[in-house]
Parts: sequence; C-alpha cells; structure tokens
Amino acid sequence: MREKLTPAFVAKAKAAPGKDREIFWDRPGFGLMVTKAGHRSWVVQYRVGHRSRRMTIKGTLDLAAARKQATALQGVVAKDGDPLGDRRKQELAGQTTLRSVAETFMDREGKRLRSINARRDVFERLVFPDLGARQIDTIRRSEIVRWLDKIEDGHGPRAAHMALAYVSKLFNWHATRDDEFRSPIVPGMGRINARERARTRILSDDELRTVWRATSTPHPYHALVRFILLTAARRSEAADMTRAEIGNGDWVIPAARYKTKQDHLIPLSTAAGALLNSIPNLGSHLFTLNGKRPIGGLSELKRALDAASGVTGWTIHDLRRTSRSLMSRAGIEADIAERCLGHVIGGVRGVYDRHEYHDEKKRAFEALAALIERIVNPQENILPFASQVPV
Repeated sequence: MREKLTPAFVAKAKAAPGKDREIFWDRPGFGLMVTKAGHRSWVVQYRVGHRSRRMTIKGTLDLAAARKQATALQGVVAKDGDPLGDRRKQELAGQTTLRSVAETFMDREGKRLRSINARRDVFERLVFPDLGARQIDTIRRSEIVRWLDKIEDGHGPRAAHMALAYVSKLFNWHATRDDEFRSPIVPGMGRINARERARTRILSDDELRTVWRATSTPHPYHALVRFILLTAARRSEAADMTRAEIGNGDWVIPAARYKTKQDHLIPLSTAAGALLNSIPNLGSHLFTLNGKRPIGGLSELKRALDAASGVTGWTIHDLRRTSRSLMSRAGIEADIAERCLGHVIGGVRGVYDRHEYHDEKKRAFEALAALIERIVNPQENILPFASQVPV
C-alpha cells in the first residue's frame, strides 16, 4: 500500500484484518512493515541483476533516521552494491570463524568425548590465540605448519601433536557439515611418532611406596591416585566417576564415558571398596571438593604430588601400566589382565565370547591389591627357616 508516512501514521499503523503483515510504501523502495502482532520495522526493496531483494532496518529508528539510512543503502545499490548480500556474508562470517565452529562442535559433541575438558583447555591456550578469529576455510596448510612450529618451540612436540589432533578432529567434523570445506591437514604433519615415543614407564617398588606414603592425607586427589592403582583405570574414567555407577561391589563405567564405547565392568577389590567408603559423601561425585563436579586442576595437583614425594618423570597414566605389570607379577593370566583393563579382545573370540569374566576379574583385582599392600607395607619375616632353627 502506498502511503506518505508521517510520525503520527507510523505510531498508529496496523496491518489490515486477516493479514499477517502489511507494508506501507513511503516512496519507491522504502516503507514501513507492520505485523499482525504490531511489530514495526523499516524495509528497503531493490534489485540485484534479475533478483529482487528486501532487507529490514531496525524499527527503533525514527522516520527521519530510517529515511536517511534507506537513502544510503539505495546509494550503495546504485553503485552495483548488494547491502543484504553483504549483511548475510558478515553474519555467516561470524558463524564460521575457527572459534565459533569449535564452540559449536564442543557444545554438540562434548557429551560423546571423554577428553572434552582437555580439548577445551588446549583450544583456549594453544589454538584460539593464533587461529580462533580466522575464517576456518581460509586457514592454509603452510599456516598450520608454522603454528605447529610455534607450539613445538614453546611447549614441546607432544603439545604440538595433541593440538594438531584436536584441530584435525574439528576440521573433519566441519567438513561433514559444509558443502565446500576441505581440511588443510594431511598425514605426516604430526610432531611425534606414536610407536617410537610409546611410554614404557612404570613405578618401581620404591617409587610406589614413596608415592603411596605421599598420598596418605585425606585429599580427593590422593584418593584418586590410589584408586587408579587399585583399578588400573584411566585418569578421566576414575576422576569423573559417580556414586550411581557403583552397585553390589562393582563399578560399571558407562559406554558414554569409556574409550571402546561399551560398558566396562570392574569388580572392586576389598581395598578399592574400602577406599571409596572412606571418602566423605558430598554429592553425586566421589573425587570432588563440593560433590557437584569432579575435582579440577589435576595437572597442578600432580606437580604438588611430585614435589611432596620426590618421584618425578611419571604420569598418572603410568599408574595404569604399573598396575598391569603388577598383575603379571601376581600371576594373573594375561587374557584376564587385559580384560581387567578393558582392552578389546580381537579375532573370533572377541566376537563370540560374551562372558563378562566377573569372578576372574574379581580375583585378579584382589591379587593386585594384595601385591600392592605387600609392596607399600613390607613385613619382616620374623620366623626363621626350618634349617635355621637351633637344636
């Protein structure tokens, strides 16, 4: 409808009965749009090639300011510009920076990622400062290489390799959701050879005794360290455990939190059960300061433990390897020990053998706990051998 707009008309304008919205054209290409609900906005209509475009201007502007902005936009069109197209490109650009794509990825996929907290930390520290503001489809392979060089020089090859792995996962995810995006990351860009750098570190008996003594104080992190030794669990699996996962003396790690995406059953030894029972019940989580969320700052707590114990050069994951080695030392059959760790048994057996081996794993964890007890609390043999008894 053509209508010479005035401030009074703008204030009282309504859509005609039965219409969801109506536009009152003040002049060619500029008008007031009013919805059935009474919402007002200014519209500018123009053509780009053979296509008609209509864009809105905020309805909070008064009539004079709206006319002025419409005139400016029509001036852009007269010079072969496309204001609406430019606005859409700008809005899209805000959605496709590496940071925005990464935040969307972590929001949507975070529940399925065991390492989500570690990923967030790596992105905040190592990725976003250099690449976060970049449009994800403009990042080139050579830039990735220079970025990795910077991380390796400042934080070491392992940090660079981990950052690359997380960014590669992000790029591959984005490629499944975008028609044109292709990841700039190719094989061979990693900074470590996993096979060459595979860790073999385990704690010796003396180190185990020292670390055990250093974790004797009632702190959730100290309890966590001991619990990992007794269960051979991964750090995140143990740190994030909840009371709901424990029942009838068993701990069932749900598939959503487990590496193989299958539930993993750990029959708790008497020692592991006693340790959990000694933890104050603050809420749903066990290794926590407030019961609402798992204990944080694990890296700082590990450094404090190193300083207190004097044992260095080991990681929490080395405890899992130590426990596995102790199982062999305790005479546990290799097949059972692997099942205790939740490793997938390959071949035909892995497909057809669905037995949970509960009793066998229970005996294995009891044997592990007994051996740990003998190591950390060695007892002197007060009885002489028969051949040494005086006659």
